[in-house]
Amino acid sequence: MKKLITEVTGVVAAPVERVWPVLLENVPSTETGEHALAYQGGWWYRGEWSLAPHPEGTRVVHRVYNVAEWLRWGVPLANRLFIGFGRRTREGFAEGLTHIGTKLGCATRVT
Repeated sequence: MKKLITEVTGVVAAPVERVWPVLLENVPSTETGEHALAYQGGWWYRGEWSLAPHPEGTRVVHRVYNVAEWLRWGVPLANRLFIGFGRRTREGFAEGLTHIGTKLGCATRVT
């Protein structure tokens, strides 16, 4: 069972077909699907990214889940109750979007 910790979204002003290869190059993944990828690491972390068409280009969604199968209750303690985690995730996501936009020569924004 996975529990959502945080979610952040943004828009890249380019079509999914242009954004997808750049995302694949820059986000480590252990699983890929059609315009979706995931990275699972450590004992609790799972990050999922997905792309979908948007009127301005491509909507990018990043979700972080707690997937611990044992000691699930300890995940918040091990992560200092996730204080500041959402902000840091959003900042990292914004940097990633900016990188994609720079590579594609287009605008990006976090929504």
